[in-house]
Amino acid sequence: MRFAVGLPTINVDTPEEFLTGPAIAEMAQHAEAIGFESVYVTDHPAGDQQWLDTGGHHALDPFVALSFAAAATARLRVQTHILVLPYRNPFLTAKSVLSLDVLSAGRLTLGVAAGYLRSEFNALGVDYDERNELFDEALEVLRLALTEDRVAYTGRHFRSRGTTMRPRPAQQPHPPIWIGGNSTRAMRRAVESADGWCPFPNPAAAAAATKTPKLETLDELAARLDRARVLAAEVGRTAPFDICFAPMSLTMFGRTADRGRVREEIAALGELGVTQVPVEVHTPTRREWLAGVEQLASTFMT
Repeated sequence: MRFAVGLPTINVDTPEEFLTGPAIAEMAQHAEAIGFESVYVTDHPAGDQQWLDTGGHHALDPFVALSFAAAATARLRVQTHILVLPYRNPFLTAKSVLSLDVLSAGRLTLGVAAGYLRSEFNALGVDYDERNELFDEALEVLRLALTEDRVAYTGRHFRSRGTTMRPRPAQQPHPPIWIGGNSTRAMRRAVESADGWCPFPNPAAAAAATKTPKLETLDELAARLDRARVLAAEVGRTAPFDICFAPMSLTMFGRTADRGRVREEIAALGELGVTQVPVEVHTPTRREWLAGVEQLASTFMT
C-alpha cells in the first residue's frame, strides 16, 4: 500500500504559511523524506461566494502548485486529486499534463472526474448538463493527444484538423489516469479506460450536493470493489488496476485522533484491495502541518 498527502493549498487565509513557493517546497520535501509516495491537490478554479460560505474552499491551479512540489523533490510523485476534465478544452489539458510529466521526469498521476458544482460550470461557460459527455470526450482526446500525431477530432465545441504535441510525456504511453467518483458510471469508466479508480467517503447527507452516491461504510466499499471486479471480468481487463480511497476515520466527514482505529481501518482497506491511501492534515500553521504529517506517517507506515 502506498500513501499520499494533500498539500494544504486551500488555506488561503494564511498564504504566508502555505501558499508560497518555499512553503510548498518545504512541505513536499518533508513528505518525500518521511516516506509518502505522492502529494496531491484539488481543482476549483471558480467557486462562487455562496458555495464558499457553505463549506466550499479555494484552490490554487493544480498544475502550477504541483510543478513547485515536483521541482523541489526527486522521487515524490505529484497527483491531481482530482482535476475536473469538462472545465477545460482537452487539448489544453493535454499540454499541461505532458508539460508537468516531462518536467517532473515522469512523476505525475492524473486523477480526473466529471465535476459536480453547477455554479462553477456556469462561471466557466461550460454546460453542466453536458458534463458526462464532455468528460468522456476529453478523456478520449487526452489519450490521443498524448500518444498520436495529427489528431483529427470534431468535438462538441471544438474541431482539430490534425493536432500534434511534443514532447511526448516522460511516462509512456501517458501518465496513469485515475477516475474519481462513486457512481457505477465512474467505476465503469475506470475499469474500461483508465489505470485506477478513486471512490471516496461520502455520507448520505452530502450525496445530493456532490452528485455521486453515498459511501459510508467499509462494507459498502467492499460491495463496490466487488462490482468493479465483475465489470473487469466482463470486459476482459487483465491490466493492473489501482484503487485510491481515503480512510473514513481521517476524512472531513469523520476525523479521529484514535491511532489504533486508523491503523485498523488502513489494514482493512489493504485487505479489500486499496492500493493508495490519500490523507490530509488540517492545521493553522506550516510547522504544525509538518508535525502532523510526521505523526500520521508514524501511525500507518510503521
